[in-house]
Amino acid sequence: MTNSNKIKVWDPLVRFFHWALVTAFIIAYLTEDDFLTAHSWAGYLILILLCIRLVWGFIGTRYARFSDFIYSRENIVQFLKDTLSLRAKRYLGHNPAGGAMVILLMLSLFITTTSGVVLLGADEQAGPLSHWFTQTESIWVDILEELHEFFANFTLFLVILHVIGVLVESLIHKENLVSSMITGIKNK
Repeated sequence: MTNSNKIKVWDPLVRFFHWALVTAFIIAYLTEDDFLTAHSWAGYLILILLCIRLVWGFIGTRYARFSDFIYSRENIVQFLKDTLSLRAKRYLGHNPAGGAMVILLMLSLFITTTSGVVLLGADEQAGPLSHWFTQTESIWVDILEELHEFFANFTLFLVILHVIGVLVESLIHKENLVSSMITGIKNK
């Protein structure tokens, strides 16, 4: 296959964001209560990455921009139906389901990380919000902890769906989407 059949889709920032986010989420999820320092720093990294990606979603390269992969609910539903019948249209950038997953993952991770930062301040009187808390009613700490845990687990659920979606789309279109997220290159 010649180079004229290839196209650069994922820019270096998108690829770095993706794999750094994967790594930080795994570290945060596995360290949970046992290694609070590592857990917290992984969470801070996720929050920083999300902020960078949010900005890049407006000013980044073509396939990184939200305007390239935010679709209507109808388009998303139709794409999922087409996928189930193994006749989904191929997209160079994110397909409608993939675009929706990006938004869902970012929202879920944002809620997970912000609730974690608030929880750290409320429960441990540590972190950047520690000065807001001297003593917090345990009911609020419990609520924050449940919120944080729910969204961490919900994010894991979304990640599993995302990986399944990537594998299904890779099979349907006979292309290695994982490789393209490493190299940035896809076939035209």
